[in-house]
Amino acid sequence: MSHLLVVESWVGSMSRLLPRAIAEGGHRFTFLTRDLHHYLRAAPDERPHPLLAAGNVLTAETNDPAALLPHVERLHAALGFDGVLSSCDYYLPTVAALADRLGLPGPRPEAVRDACRKDLTRARLAAAGVPGPRSALGREPAELLGAAAGIGYPLVVKPVDLCAGMFVRQVADERELLDALAALAAFPVNARGQRRERAVLLEELLTGPEVSVETVTSDGVTHVVGVTGKTIGGTPAFVETGHLFPADLAPALAAAAADTAVAAVRALGLDQVVAHTELKLTPDGPRVVEVNPRPAGNRITELVRRVTGVDLAAACVDVALGRRPDLAARDTGTASAAVAFLLPDRDGVLAGVEGAEDVRDEPSVVELSLAAPGSAVRRAVSNNEYLGHVMTASPGAAGAGRDAERLLARLTPRYLADEEVPA
Repeated sequence: MSHLLVVESWVGSMSRLLPRAIAEGGHRFTFLTRDLHHYLRAAPDERPHPLLAAGNVLTAETNDPAALLPHVERLHAALGFDGVLSSCDYYLPTVAALADRLGLPGPRPEAVRDACRKDLTRARLAAAGVPGPRSALGREPAELLGAAAGIGYPLVVKPVDLCAGMFVRQVADERELLDALAALAAFPVNARGQRRERAVLLEELLTGPEVSVETVTSDGVTHVVGVTGKTIGGTPAFVETGHLFPADLAPALAAAAADTAVAAVRALGLDQVVAHTELKLTPDGPRVVEVNPRPAGNRITELVRRVTGVDLAAACVDVALGRRPDLAARDTGTASAAVAFLLPDRDGVLAGVEGAEDVRDEPSVVELSLAAPGSAVRRAVSNNEYLGHVMTASPGAAGAGRDAERLLARLTPRYLADEEVPA
């Protein structure tokens, strides 16, 4: 039995999948956090959060790597860790530094740092000749206005160190660019209390379908598990509205996307890592949007498992322990799996979702999760505002995607009138 140190986590699906994978692998874990209440508030169905099943739940200032490294070194001397991991992007560089400090398996800290900072990713990929959008980096409005004129409108404004599509905006002119920069400047600290980098990335607006490539790199070899199709909405924001695995692509196009993602992982120098690389399939070929050195969120990991039998959460545990994961696809009886997200189109308080019971009874539905009545919601401008999702599975190729879209259309959110909202 191995002992893993889990440093922070997202509170969505991976916060449940990782503890499950650790337990099913016959291992145990210690959970380290700066704010236990962050997870208590996210407990599912009033049950204890799965992360609290840890053998030890410890508190430390995880936002201060300089103090955390020697602290964890002392914990390691007492408890003995065999690997360290996290699912939360904001702590992946710290985890890589901890593994390096303790002499445990893991990717090089510099590689993870560059993958988690979108501007550094762009520079590394450009130097290696991996195709991406034309881009420019700046900090001051005047500097960015000049850079935007060089790229040309419309373009994409992107913070270099946020996740879930937060503050990523398409802008059509100077006024919209200045508005986007002002909104970003008013958000100096991320959701985990970390002060943000002021740099802003401007990118050429890429056209074409969006996909992600799910890979596992172990001992210097990158294995492509599959390509996921993605739908995006919410213009001028970029909100992920659904995913289909495997993507409904011609084999040659899927292979080109996979090859580009592998080249990006190699250019960043990532090893001992599960990665989720997002790309646009432009008329000129695949272009890398970003590289995430952790398993895919938004239920993609579950779509992959249902179709291939490959458990990317378990693979994440294996590579953190320096083991070669089992990536052999198996016949699961499912040819495609999809998830579609219900987005609020306004701010308000949710009264309920009509059609839920009928959708739940559909034979293709394997998961239906909806926000509870009384939840305060706001119009979706990132992946953080979902009202819920429907997941489907099908024995036919791409059939799950059609089912998910059809069933999502039968779900209608209703909101409390202003006079019905409790004080």
